[in-house]
Amino acid sequence: MVNSPMPIAGPLLELLAWVGDFGKFCWRVAGTIFHWPFEGAEFLRQLDIIGSKSLPLVAMAGGATGVVLSLQTRDSLTRFGAKSLLPTVIIFSLIKETGPIITGLVVSGRVGAGIGAELGSMNVTEQIDAMAVSGVDPDKFLAATRVLACLVALPLLTLAADAAGVFMGWIATTLAEPTSFKLFLNNGLNGALFSDFLPPTLKTALFGLIIGAVSSFQGMKTSGGTEGVGRSATSSVVLSSLLIIVADVLLVRLIIALYP
Repeated sequence: MVNSPMPIAGPLLELLAWVGDFGKFCWRVAGTIFHWPFEGAEFLRQLDIIGSKSLPLVAMAGGATGVVLSLQTRDSLTRFGAKSLLPTVIIFSLIKETGPIITGLVVSGRVGAGIGAELGSMNVTEQIDAMAVSGVDPDKFLAATRVLACLVALPLLTLAADAAGVFMGWIATTLAEPTSFKLFLNNGLNGALFSDFLPPTLKTALFGLIIGAVSSFQGMKTSGGTEGVGRSATSSVVLSSLLIIVADVLLVRLIIALYP
């Protein structure tokens, strides 16, 4: 009697194949970045699409997070006689962890699906092949510009989410107990160091790299017509979000080790 292969072997081989193909794709895209001329106009267009058009959603998510932090932590801190620490809890929670991860996941949902669907549609209609035949490098024009735009936009969007969260956290706090915005900031930033805020903000550049690379890869390998485009959009969001969460865990541990 011949033993059947283990059920896990198939998915494991598919995962390894995906990792290998993705690694080769990233290597090709990284090589095109340093080849002159740089696609500056397309980069700026993508920066506007990814950054400017994501700003309202990111700011809304950051503001809602600030309100929730204020409402949830007020009762707990009051119970333990530490209500004066409320501004510190809100600001540090937002800037050190909540703001970056919320921004990464929100942009992953909006931008990841957009890039995956756009490039997937171009691939199934053979526009990418036509571009390559006409002498334009698709990896450089389509993928590299989107990856770099995501890398630049994510830290800036994180700052916007943090600012919106701090402001709305102050609004929620002052509705319960009136206090000036200046006093709220002074209490929240008391004892804060530059190293408390810079590494968590800069780590979102890696989130942007993940979103741009994964979404571009999934889109440019789309097959199967319109159904394949839908699968590419969905897989772009799922894989980007999953990798962002994994990367966040690793980066938090690294930041703690470097800045104890």
